[in-house]
Amino acid sequence: MEDVHPLTLLIIPLLAVLAPLLARGLGRWVRIPVVVFELVLGILVGPAVLGWAVPHAFVDTLSEFGLAMLFFVAGTEIQFSSFRGRLGKRASLGWLISLVVGIAAGFLLAPGEAAIVIGVALCSTALGTLLPILRDAGELRSPFGQAVAAVGAVGEFGPLIAISVFLGGRQPGLSTIVLAVFAVVAGLAIWLAYRLPQGAMHEFVSSTLHTSGQFAVRVVFLILCALVVLSIVLDLDMLLGAFTAGIIWRLIMRDASEADRGAVESKIEGVAFGFLVPIFFIYTGITFDLKSLIEQPVLFLLVPVVLVVLLLVRGLPSMLAAPEGSSRRDRFSLALLGATGLPIIVAVTAIGVDEGILTTTQQTVLVAGGMLSVLLFPLIGMSIRGEKVTASKTLQDDMA
Repeated sequence: MEDVHPLTLLIIPLLAVLAPLLARGLGRWVRIPVVVFELVLGILVGPAVLGWAVPHAFVDTLSEFGLAMLFFVAGTEIQFSSFRGRLGKRASLGWLISLVVGIAAGFLLAPGEAAIVIGVALCSTALGTLLPILRDAGELRSPFGQAVAAVGAVGEFGPLIAISVFLGGRQPGLSTIVLAVFAVVAGLAIWLAYRLPQGAMHEFVSSTLHTSGQFAVRVVFLILCALVVLSIVLDLDMLLGAFTAGIIWRLIMRDASEADRGAVESKIEGVAFGFLVPIFFIYTGITFDLKSLIEQPVLFLLVPVVLVVLLLVRGLPSMLAAPEGSSRRDRFSLALLGATGLPIIVAVTAIGVDEGILTTTQQTVLVAGGMLSVLLFPLIGMSIRGEKVTASKTLQDDMA
């Protein structure tokens, strides 16, 4: 195997450092998610523009780990209380509507099996991308943030199930059995997480937090790798295992002290968002097939079309999960955040290309639309939401 280009190994961490600096520098005027800079910088240094960084199997493997960590963290952020009652039902109903409408839209864009892959991609929500944005805005625990989390959780977990069913859809019975086996194993792992003697385990976690043992971080990677390997063995998408691993880890740590849980979370987030996740987004930019769009300028016209379709297919149904009493601005902000999609689009379209269902051109247009949604929708949505929050806080300060 050809050695990875040394400049690529230097460029990627350099861009990972540069991206948050740019986001912070421009944050005085406009809030742009860090992932946007990671994607754009990746495209800039990739083969399509400057050619300073090139795709390679080693970096691709690190990128896959980054994607898995992104979904693991998304799983740890799931609030099960969000799925009880009205919110859970409405978030699930909104996703089912998105799936049906997405497949219908897929048939307008491409015939046959490609329509289903496109439909599944269109009904996704980038929860892993939205969580850092919500966290930075202080909205993670608010009713609005919980609604976004519920929409995002269904919008990530649902497509993973759907694409797993579809890939075995040529043999629906076998596909159902495989998913049932995964569900049984995952259910057993969740049961064990509940039955685990929390006191002794948490004491050991606490005792190694600041030592070379780092037991908690090692257990995280064991659970993550075990569920990912199970997904691969069962020929399911690995992201399903990564997402489930995050849920299991959250259950294991549910009774830990606030200080210990916060310390463990900070270490996991450090590994995820400080190392692996930036590699995924930067490498996605590096491998982006900009050449196809340049050679066929008409395809550029399809990118904003995909953006509009995402808003119609995924955004509008997401409004069903808006908290009671939400204003029109809140609902529109939720629609924009719900329509933000990229990781699942990248994963699903890659599967479609590997299976010979989608063309690389179709994949490029869909991924470009997803990238544009990450660039625009959170920016607009949180700006709308941010203005209201700021106004509300100012009013409270005046009353005080």
